[in-house]
Amino acid sequence: MSLQMKKLGDQVMVITGATSGIGLVTARMAAESGATLVLAARNETALDRLVNELTANGARAIAVAADVAHEGQVENIAAQAIANFGRFDTWVNNAGVSIYGKLEDVSTEDLRQLFETNFWGVVHGSRVAVRHLKQTGGALINIGSTLSERSIPLQGMYCASKHAVKGFTEALRMELDAENAPISVTLIKPSAIDTPYKEHAKSYLSVEPQNPPPVYAPETVAEAILHCAENSVRDVFVGGGGRLLASAGDLAPRFTDRVMEKLMIEGQKTDRPAGARMKESLWEPNDDSLTERGDYEGHVAESSIYTKAVLHPRVTGTVAVGAVAALGAGILYGLARRNDREH
Repeated sequence: MSLQMKKLGDQVMVITGATSGIGLVTARMAAESGATLVLAARNETALDRLVNELTANGARAIAVAADVAHEGQVENIAAQAIANFGRFDTWVNNAGVSIYGKLEDVSTEDLRQLFETNFWGVVHGSRVAVRHLKQTGGALINIGSTLSERSIPLQGMYCASKHAVKGFTEALRMELDAENAPISVTLIKPSAIDTPYKEHAKSYLSVEPQNPPPVYAPETVAEAILHCAENSVRDVFVGGGGRLLASAGDLAPRFTDRVMEKLMIEGQKTDRPAGARMKESLWEPNDDSLTERGDYEGHVAESSIYTKAVLHPRVTGTVAVGAVAALGAGILYGLARRNDREH
């Protein structure tokens, strides 16, 4: 398949989950690059504020209120893009939410609702997008997670949904490639990102949740998304920490289990008692503040050398990635060997 990707300034881009975190940062950065935007989210008030902000700065953008869990509403996103701009060139399935709590404690209704957004929202968006992109060419970008590769405790159903997104995306890519469809299909797998993710999540914990380090800025993901809108990329981890976590699971799965059990359960808890979660949005949009960042108190990496090197390969970048990978593999192998000897 020969696919000529358009420059951002020539593109019409659809972004779901556009009113906070990664989606919001991506929308603002895409607008600065000259892209025409079709922005979707459940919160109509926040969408309208965002579109007013972007158009006031010279961008072309429209708002389409939609819950991606409902296929008909996703179809309307595409219909509005075509009615207003005649097409779309990139579709970004970004909307998502999480739940903190042990799997046996979370209600079945909440578990199903998370899958409706995180998995079925991607399925609906992808199917709608490819029907159009088969005719015009372009990019489908699905936002998975490092947890598409390696699960952690206390966010089990989120991990399951992101594993499902990976499986769906890979199967769809093969089917499209087999019929020579002019579509680039990308899975982006962010590490922990400093967004309002945990504020929007539902929590069954007795304390407030937190992101485990290392934590990266949402701009690192937005930069990867925009790169993949212009360049055909199969998949990419955002953040070297996430890449090492996935590698650990591959190289020493049981040892990694035990590390996760010791570090990730307490590592996702603060010492602050759980309070009223006014921004929780598993079922309804409850935040129209257009917030990019969360309230993570630790160090936030504003860039990822690993991801930049992967997306913009140079000799030094390749060497750096190789060195990091070799170092990580060596450490993990040594720890796994020691663990084996102790048992």
